[in-house]
Amino acid sequence: MVESRCGLLCSQCSFRESADCPGCLHTQSLFWGECPIKNCCEGREHEHCGLCPDFCCGPLKEFSYDEEHGDEGTRIEQCKKWGQKR
Repeated sequence: MVESRCGLLCSQCSFRESADCPGCLHTQSLFWGECPIKNCCEGREHEHCGLCPDFCCGPLKEFSYDEEHGDEGTRIEQCKKWGQKR
């Protein structure tokens, strides 16, 4: 089941309950502000990055390998898995 645009597993996110966050697939605005990944997917009418012909783009790589909030590429791998299921 696809949980986000960027490959983040919302079901495992520590902010899900504390911020009452339904995830980017189910809300117009995120509790933490604008998300360029969400905006890009929605603008291109893709459910998630794994369906984009430009996968894996610079912004997704930056987001996934961000020093503070990144996950060492786990999101990218998750998007690949979701993309292969289609």
